[in-house]
Amino acid sequence: MSTFVLVPGAWHGGWCWERVVPLLEQEGHRVFTPTLTGVSDRAHLINPDVGLATHIEDLVRLLEAYDLTDVTLVGHSYAGQVITGVADRVPDRIARRVHLDGFIGDGRPAIELLPETVAHHYRESVEQSGFGWLIPTRPLEKLGINEPADHAWLAARLTPHPWKTYTESLPLSGAYEDVPGVYIECVDWMRVFRPFAEQATAAGWETYEVNTGHEAMVTAPDELASVLLKIVG
Repeated sequence: MSTFVLVPGAWHGGWCWERVVPLLEQEGHRVFTPTLTGVSDRAHLINPDVGLATHIEDLVRLLEAYDLTDVTLVGHSYAGQVITGVADRVPDRIARRVHLDGFIGDGRPAIELLPETVAHHYRESVEQSGFGWLIPTRPLEKLGINEPADHAWLAARLTPHPWKTYTESLPLSGAYEDVPGVYIECVDWMRVFRPFAEQATAAGWETYEVNTGHEAMVTAPDELASVLLKIVG
């Protein structure tokens, strides 16, 4: 039996893994799906001081409170930054870190890791409609969501994301490098995170492709679960 901790990306809550969790649990695995501070069902806690360090602390506390070890830590999108920080803080608790179509942290703020055109859109939307400290939700079509039912399910639940999580640097000691990395890229969309998939391949990581848009846990749960089960194999 393995223990999975599935971490949602920006704007999402732990609910986004609903279609994947049963597929892992029916194979006997234990699954946690935390929601990060200030987002979704924890949106009531949002404030301008919620940053990357807050989200790293969320997960470290979870791992410690449940005394979780040998964890397969999966981070989607923005959460690639978070799981890098967690692996650096408590590497002894993590068996592997799985970056699902997301960042591989290197110390820089997330906003500096995005392509310039995307980063410009983020900055502009924060200033124009995010009050200077919130990232409004992205158009789901840009994330590869084409089915009306999936669009409606996501749109009703996504909430603005704290901007500081993208502007705060990621302090690293280097301990995270001792935790094996795995990369899963979603290839049927604009492939914002392709450079990180290439980085993972160059570093000799175990790598996979899923033929779906960015929201693989929603649009391709069976294929994603199959990959995750293969990883812990």
